[in-house]
Amino acid sequence: MTPADRLALRAVSFAGWWTPTLAVLAVVEAAAELALPAVLGRAVDAVVGSAPQSSSGRWIALVAALVLVLIGTRAASDFGSGVAGARSVASLRHALIRHLFALDPRTAARRPVGDLVGRLVGQVADAGQAAPTVVLAGSVLLPPLGSLVALTLIDPWLGLTFVVGLLLLALLLRRFVSEASDAVAGYQRAQGDLAGRLVEALAGARTIAAAGTAEREVDRVLAPLPQLHRHGVRTWRVLAGASARGALLNPLLQLAVVAVGGWSLAAGRLTPGELLAALQYAAIGAGLGAAIAAVNTAVRVRAGCARAAEILDEPARRYGARDLPPGSGRLDLCGVQVRGDDGRPLLDRVDLRVPGGTLLAVVGPSGAGKSLLAAVAGRLRDPDAGEVRLDGVPLRQLTPAALGRAVGYGFERPVLVGETVGAAVGCGADPVPLTRGAQVHDVVRLLPERYRTPLAGLALSGGERQRLGLARALRAERLLILDDATSSLDTVTEHKVVGALTGPDDRRTRVVVSHRVGTAARADLVAWVEGGRVRAVAPHEVLWADPAYRAVFRS
Repeated sequence: MTPADRLALRAVSFAGWWTPTLAVLAVVEAAAELALPAVLGRAVDAVVGSAPQSSSGRWIALVAALVLVLIGTRAASDFGSGVAGARSVASLRHALIRHLFALDPRTAARRPVGDLVGRLVGQVADAGQAAPTVVLAGSVLLPPLGSLVALTLIDPWLGLTFVVGLLLLALLLRRFVSEASDAVAGYQRAQGDLAGRLVEALAGARTIAAAGTAEREVDRVLAPLPQLHRHGVRTWRVLAGASARGALLNPLLQLAVVAVGGWSLAAGRLTPGELLAALQYAAIGAGLGAAIAAVNTAVRVRAGCARAAEILDEPARRYGARDLPPGSGRLDLCGVQVRGDDGRPLLDRVDLRVPGGTLLAVVGPSGAGKSLLAAVAGRLRDPDAGEVRLDGVPLRQLTPAALGRAVGYGFERPVLVGETVGAAVGCGADPVPLTRGAQVHDVVRLLPERYRTPLAGLALSGGERQRLGLARALRAERLLILDDATSSLDTVTEHKVVGALTGPDDRRTRVVVSHRVGTAARADLVAWVEGGRVRAVAPHEVLWADPAYRAVFRS
């Protein structure tokens, strides 16, 4: 079973009891649809006198009852299909989002954001129709098979004629499935590529405007359009071709039944009512509209499941079951190696031991691996080899809750997540002490609803946003990692923030990535990173004697 098939089964299970309910409704509808021609034929025979012993009123009443059953089951099926699809889509999106956040950030970053959004919004919506589609696919054969049985019972020659038409129908649908599957899958891939390019362009809209490259960027974003157009045209061409062939096959099959039925009527083997029933059974069994619609929906569902399954099949980041023992926040990087996607070493055999409560400044030229070292230190990224320990416990062995309590990150461009300012900073804790430490409490006090101010539409400067992100990071209990987290602050505010973080009252281990000599001078130790390796670890005043070290700050 393929990943797409497994996901389709999950989507069916998400629909709950609506799936068997839809199956029952489909069977009842098919039974009523197949019974109607026979009952209508009996009514005609009763009216014209071919069956004088029958009561026409009784048969007409039965016809009306079957029509009401068809109306009721179809209305209930439409409602149930909508509810089942909505439940499946909601559950699938929930599962996909949870899995995305459970992935290693490096794994998630390999796919453009627009492509992920396209899968989450578009392809999951298709995959969520699995339950109604499975029921439809299982019931779509009932009318043709029932019609074949009914025609055979009316006249074996009619049944034989209809078998030939069903064989032609099977060949038509087989070709349609093959061609439509390729076209739909290609369309969804091109759609994801276009969405990914668009999101990238929107994220860099200011840069594009400043550089005057809007026209060139438009061409880059719309580059997948020809491919999208080609797959879209192919999809509709395949669908139109199947419909056209069906439109030709359907009347031919009915004409064949009319001819055989007329011959049987002339021979006295059929009554007028039976001939009418035979014509209706031929129309029901040869009607390709429902079959093509069912196959087309199944193709889209399977393609959507395949696209969503590609994400769900990515291995989630694994955590352990341990909590941290009492400790001061001692950080150890032991033989850490990180390689790029091309296999090139980005961090090469890094050994770094930071005593608990130490303020460590990480400095080095651009591209030396400073931010990567900071990411590895708090498990934003797992090393390809080696191990990172906090108070003697490997970070991989910690529970998510233990890791979240112990480690906090402050970034140069933080993303604020939450409904309100208070939720984005505190994440369930009291945000006031955190904002005071980040020198942003006075800013929040001036907001319309203070800490209850909604983040949506809130205009913040780069420095204010950075300070709110820094306040969120201050929740960390043992290890605080700041990656250029004060770069957007004015000199006075930065001095206050750095003074609070580097003062003796802060007992946490602090790893600060910085390009500023003042930060390095305040630190207890400086890790000098160059070419993916730690060149030296020592106090700033010791390293300052090296001209190469001084050159790091001049550059």
